[in-house]
Amino acid sequence: MGAGMTMLKGANVPVAAHAVRVELGWRTSPGAPDVDGSALLVVSGKVRNDADFVFYNQPSHASGAVRHEGKRTAGDGVTDSLAVDLARIEPAIERVVLAASADGGTFGQVTGLYVRITDAADGSEIARFDSADATVETAFILGELYRRQGAWKFRAVGQGYSTGLEGLATDFGISVDQPQQPQPYQQPQSPQQPQRGARVDRLRPPPPVLPPAPPTAPPAPPAPPATPPVRLSKVTLTKDVPSVSLAKQGGTSGALRVNLNWEVRKQFKGWGSKLGRAVANHADLDLDLCALYELTDGRKGVVQALGNAFGALRQPPYIHLDGDDRTGAVSTGENLTVNLDQKDKFRRILIFVTIYEGARSFADLHATVTLRPQHGAPIDFSLDECTVPSTVCALALLTNNGGDLTVQREARYLVPERGVSPQRTIDYAYGWGMNWTPGRK
Repeated sequence: MGAGMTMLKGANVPVAAHAVRVELGWRTSPGAPDVDGSALLVVSGKVRNDADFVFYNQPSHASGAVRHEGKRTAGDGVTDSLAVDLARIEPAIERVVLAASADGGTFGQVTGLYVRITDAADGSEIARFDSADATVETAFILGELYRRQGAWKFRAVGQGYSTGLEGLATDFGISVDQPQQPQPYQQPQSPQQPQRGARVDRLRPPPPVLPPAPPTAPPAPPAPPATPPVRLSKVTLTKDVPSVSLAKQGGTSGALRVNLNWEVRKQFKGWGSKLGRAVANHADLDLDLCALYELTDGRKGVVQALGNAFGALRQPPYIHLDGDDRTGAVSTGENLTVNLDQKDKFRRILIFVTIYEGARSFADLHATVTLRPQHGAPIDFSLDECTVPSTVCALALLTNNGGDLTVQREARYLVPERGVSPQRTIDYAYGWGMNWTPGRK
């Protein structure tokens, strides 16, 4: 199939690539819902268990074969991508079902919906299917990657569901967490009183004579712990809705994991100098996730890999950087954990990212930020396209608001002045007022 040709529903094409990128795309328009991509790894029409569902709240399959890579906006177009390493898919898996769900509306309100399969090695298009006949559907199976005689193929499906992501997931055997419904109030029954004048026998009857108990069988082995059902709820912060209360999402205790995931996105035509520059610029890309903190007792500081200031979770500053990951999207990115059990000790926390080496700015980098409270819905947002020579970006500001932490999307690129470090630049922009000394890692 030539590049640019769109497939008809039901058509299939061979997929010779060892790894592919699945790109769901659509156009934004006023009042249209957001769209989310997901994948189900299927055997005989069902998942083996809930872990075979890859989506925004469960972004990586245990095998590493399928990863949800997040959204990117360019003009009025939005894409949500999944990376599929066909060579790593377990032999038992027969199909990878590729789905889209509408968040806050129907697909009849979404224009330009398509799914596109490209070779992960060189970006060349293998297949494309445009979905144009949606009405009341809130979820779609757009296509599927499936095995046929030892080789992989892609089929355009275009099957709609009016029951959303929940209905689609349930159809494939996923157990979905239901929000708890308030129980109707029942009048407590008073203990039955004896009728006035009736005789009340105060004597207890003798205990019944029981036959001897049979010999007890050995206790049954304990059942394996049930995995909690999949939670579909999430909060996406945007320019229009930039902040959310953690308490309203149930995030009042436990650990809050902050994850930064990125990929280098460079549009190139052919193998030329532009591609060479892209590879040279990003071959050893090292982004650092950091946090400035201010505690209610007035203490201020920074958590970062530079100077091995990794912080601590159970003592001040109650923030811990899990390590220094130089690989971005090929693994889990960088993670930082905040101890919400100590939320009353925080005045404010600013999560930010710096480029340590490997690039001169955030241009061509697509990054997704996710905050996952141990209890409650995850909060995510994408960074806008960077159009300035920025090496430091403020991601999110957490502010103590009467005991509740409010999460504010910042997504603010800053350009350090000559000779001024990224850390000092972010300090100046947010008025933290710290003294900085040069450091290395």
